[in-house]
Amino acid sequence: MADNSYDLIVIGGGPGGYVAAIRAAQLGLKTAVVEREHLGGICLNWGCIPTKALLRSAEIYTHMNHAQSFGLSAGKVDFDIEAIVKRSRGVSGQLNGGIGFLLKKNKVDVIWGEAKITAPGKVNVKAPAKKPHEPAHPVPKGTKNVGAYSAKHIIVATGARPRALPGIEPDGDTIWTYFEAMVPKTMPNSLVVMGSGAIGIEFASFYRSMGAEVTVVELLDQVLPVEDAEVAAVARKQFEKQGMKILTGSKVTKVEKAGAGVKATIKGKDGKAQVIEAEKLISAVGVMGNTEGLGLEEVGVKTDRGIISVDDYGATSVKGIYAIGDVAGAPMLAHKAEHEGTICVEAIAGKHPHVMDKGKIPGCTYCHPQIASVGLTEAKAKEAGRDVKIGRFAFIGNGKAIALGEPDGLVKTVFDAKTGELLGAHMVGAEVTEMIQGFVVAMNLETTEQDLIDAVFPHPTISETMHESVLDSQGRVIHA
Repeated sequence: MADNSYDLIVIGGGPGGYVAAIRAAQLGLKTAVVEREHLGGICLNWGCIPTKALLRSAEIYTHMNHAQSFGLSAGKVDFDIEAIVKRSRGVSGQLNGGIGFLLKKNKVDVIWGEAKITAPGKVNVKAPAKKPHEPAHPVPKGTKNVGAYSAKHIIVATGARPRALPGIEPDGDTIWTYFEAMVPKTMPNSLVVMGSGAIGIEFASFYRSMGAEVTVVELLDQVLPVEDAEVAAVARKQFEKQGMKILTGSKVTKVEKAGAGVKATIKGKDGKAQVIEAEKLISAVGVMGNTEGLGLEEVGVKTDRGIISVDDYGATSVKGIYAIGDVAGAPMLAHKAEHEGTICVEAIAGKHPHVMDKGKIPGCTYCHPQIASVGLTEAKAKEAGRDVKIGRFAFIGNGKAIALGEPDGLVKTVFDAKTGELLGAHMVGAEVTEMIQGFVVAMNLETTEQDLIDAVFPHPTISETMHESVLDSQGRVIHA
C-alpha cells in the first residue's frame, strides 16, 4: 500500500489541477493527479486553446478577403472546415502531450480513472464511465491503475460543464454546446447563439467570420453583460457592422426541430415573440461545476448551489480536503484556477502565500474585435460609492492601429478621483487581450494615475492608447 500513499492527490488534470500538482512536486510533496478524460481539462481540449486556433483561422480568412485594401492581391479565397478543425485539434493534442511530459518531468504520478473521496485522506479510483468527446489522447506511459489510494491532502479540481436550460437541452445534432460547435463536420449557413458571454460571442464571431448568418440572443439588456457598458456598445456596433444580428433583452422560450435545423421562438422585453429558423443553435448560457459523484456530501464537504465552499486558501469545511477552479466558484477562468492551485498548495506546504484578489483578475474575449478588462466598471465603481475620474481614448487616434487597418477600438480607464488609484480598465480592439496585462500589473502594484502618466510607452504601438486614456482622465490627452 505504500506505493498508493501520497502527500497530495489532485482530482482533475485541468489548468488548476496540473499546475497545483507541479507546484506541489516542486515543494517536495509526493503527488498524484487523477484524470478521467484528458490532461489539460476543458480549457486545453475543448475551450481556451482550440477556440483560439479556430479564431486565428477566421482572422486570417477575414484578412485574405480584404487583401486588396492592403495593396495585395489573392486568388479565390476559400476554406476547408475539416482542415480548420483538424488544425485546432492538433494544437490541442500537442499541448495535451506537453502536460503529460511536464507531470512526468516533475515526478507526478497520473492515475487514469474516476475518483471518489470515501473518507478524509482516502480516494477510490475506478475506470471512467464517461466517454470522451473524441478518441482520448493516448494514456501517458507510467499511468497508475485504478484502486484505493490515500493522501494527507486532497484537492478537488474537477472543472465545469455547459449548463442546459430545461426544454432546450443540447442534442449534439441541431442544438450544440461548445463541444459540438468546436468540431463542425460542415459549416452551417445559419445559427442562433443563446447567450452573449465570452463563449457565446467567440463562437458567434467565428461562425460569422466564416460566412454564416448569426443571431445572438441575450437575456439582459447589454451584450457582453459583465463588461463596461461603453466597451460593450463599441463591440456591439462592430459586430452588427459585420452582419451579426443581436437581440438583447430577449429570451429563447422554445426550440423545435424544423427539417434539418431548428425553429427558435424568441420573446422580447416588450412581450412580442418572433421565430427564427436556423441550421444550428449554440447554447452558451453558462457552466456548472462538476461536483457530482465525488463523495463530497458523504464526507461532509459543504457546497452552495453546486459550488464547493472554500476559504481564501482553498480549504473546504473538511480538514485535508480543498477545492480550486470552477468548482470553487466564479470567475470561472483558467488563469484564476491556476493561481488558486498555486496558493492552495503553498498554503498546504506552509509557505504563507498572498491571498488572491478576485477583483484584479483579468477577463478576455477573443472575438473580433477583442475585449479585455480588469477591475471595476464605471457603473460598479459608482455603485460602490467611489468618486471616479474616467479616461477614454479611441483607436482612431493611434498610428499603429490605423497602419494595421484596425482603427475601431476604445480604451477606458477608471480612477479614484481622490487618490488616483486605478480601479478598472476596459478595452475593445485589436490585441487588447495582450495589452490588458499592463493594467493588471499596475493594479497589483497599487499604481496611481500619475505613475502611469510618467511611464514611457513605446512608439508606434497600440499600447499607446493605454497611455492616452490615462492622460485623458486628467484632461491632458494629446492625440484626440
